[in-house]
Formats: sequence, structure tokens, C-alpha cells
Amino acid sequence: MRELIIVGGGPAAVAAGIYASRKKLKTLLVTDRFGGQSIVAGDIQNFIGIKSISGIDLAKTLESHLRAQNGIEIKDNVLVNKIEKRNEGFVIATEKGDFFETKTILLALGSRYKKLNVPGEEKFRGRGVFYCATCDAPLMKDRAAAVVGGGNSGIESTIDLLPYASKIYLLEYTDALRADAVTQEKVKSSEKIERITMAAVQEIFGDEFVKGLKYQDRRTNEIKELSVSGVFIAVGYQPNSEIVKDLAELNKVGEVIVDCKTQKTSCDGIWAAGDIGDSLYHQNNIAIGDAIKAVLNIYDYLKKQRYG
Repeated sequence: MRELIIVGGGPAAVAAGIYASRKKLKTLLVTDRFGGQSIVAGDIQNFIGIKSISGIDLAKTLESHLRAQNGIEIKDNVLVNKIEKRNEGFVIATEKGDFFETKTILLALGSRYKKLNVPGEEKFRGRGVFYCATCDAPLMKDRAAAVVGGGNSGIESTIDLLPYASKIYLLEYTDALRADAVTQEKVKSSEKIERITMAAVQEIFGDEFVKGLKYQDRRTNEIKELSVSGVFIAVGYQPNSEIVKDLAELNKVGEVIVDCKTQKTSCDGIWAAGDIGDSLYHQNNIAIGDAIKAVLNIYDYLKKQRYG
């Protein structure tokens, strides 16, 4: 039986793995991929200690650091699909049919893109509806595109589109963009960008590919149309917490509720860190700190079990 299983492969999971190795805990890290949400970022400038790095390069750097540790077992390209409480520990099952026993678990599963859930979104996914501008912005060369979401993700998507799109409509549901001031400054000077606030997307339409979208002007209730070839949805993230919904307490948006001092969940033996948890701010640097905090507390927990 392992002492700890870390589920996830983003910055929080990697930090936890490194610290678990240093504490000589018998640890297994299971992930479907390394990198987390930041893997799609074209340029990360706020990862402490690194002036500028792409999301893909950051993922490689984190994985390399983890694999340099002694004593940690890693299973990648593996998706965990079930966690069960059993006796004094837990059993984790993977989609490949493997089972692993452990005394404790650290959840670092992060989150996934939120959807608008409007007509046409699923129909045109990959045919004009996108969630990763870093990946798909080149498809908009000399075409008009819409970005839905005025937070940091939306502005970053807009920046990714600037070298390619002929016109960019930036739609925000509220009356003002929500991105950091520094991030907003990057798009203010471009004549390509038209900012539309108080906009509620109603439908994405087209034939074989996207031709446009309809939105409601929330000031007048008028339904308006935009002619675009691509819709990039950047309205936030949904925690990947379904796997523990019957074990640990979740808040109303699906985040795992944790003790801010220890990262413990309501289920004895399970901790959580990163975007899956209900921390106030979701940032790579914060996720790393919370994961380290969790492992140190797990070490104390196991030591107390061992020695009383």
C-alpha cells in the first residue's frame, strides 16, 4: 500500500510530488498528462523565477523536475475514474482497469473549460467553436472572430488572435471587462478589437462551419448578430471534482472545500490543492504553495498514525 497517491499533473501535483519525494513518502503520481490548464498559454510572464515561458515549455520543465526525484512512482497517460474509501485507506481505479491502494490522497485534478451551453456550441465544436486560442488562432487568418469572456482568459485569447484575425469582437456579459489592468492594456490600442459589454450569447449558427453568433444586448434586450468564422469561448473553468462528490464536500460551483491551513477536505485522508479546491485565487504559484502545504500536513498525519 502506498502512503500517498497524487492525482493530477499540473503545477500543484508536481510540487506535491517533489515534496513527497523529499519527505521519503511512498508515493504514486497518476495523471493523464502533465502541464495543467497553463499548457495552452503562449507566454506566461508571472511564474515566479522565470521571466517568460510558454505553457508547453513550462509543462516540460515541471515534468523534468519531477522525474529527477528519487523514490516517486509516476504513471502518466492514465486517467483515474474512481476513488473508493476502503478500511483505513482508499482504492483508486483507472480507466485501464488498474487498482492502487493508498493511505492518503492529494487531489490536484485542476479544472476544465466551462461551456456556454447555447444552441450550436456542440454542433460546431472544432468547426468554428474553440476553447483554446493558442491552439486554433491560426485558423482565423484574415477572418473575423469573436471571443466570449472579458476576464484574463478572454483577453489572452484576444491577444493570441491579433496576428491572424482581421476583426475581433470581444464580448463580456457584465458592464466592464474583468481582466487584470496590465492584461487589458495589451489590447486597448488595437483597432482590430471591438469590445461589446452587457452581451449574452444566445446562439452560434452556420452551415458546415460557423458563420456567426447571436447575442442579447442586456441593456436594451435587443437580439443582435455578428458575422464571424470562429467563436473562442473563454468564460472560466469547471473543477474536475465529480470523482469525489460522494466522498468530500463540494461548494455550489463544484469546488472541493478545504481547510485553508492544511488543505484537508471533509473526508479524512483526502487533501486537495489547485483549481479543484475552493481557494480564493486560482493561480499557478498559489496552487504550488497549497500543494506543498498539503504534503507537509500529510507527512505529519502519517507520522502521527505511525507513532501515535
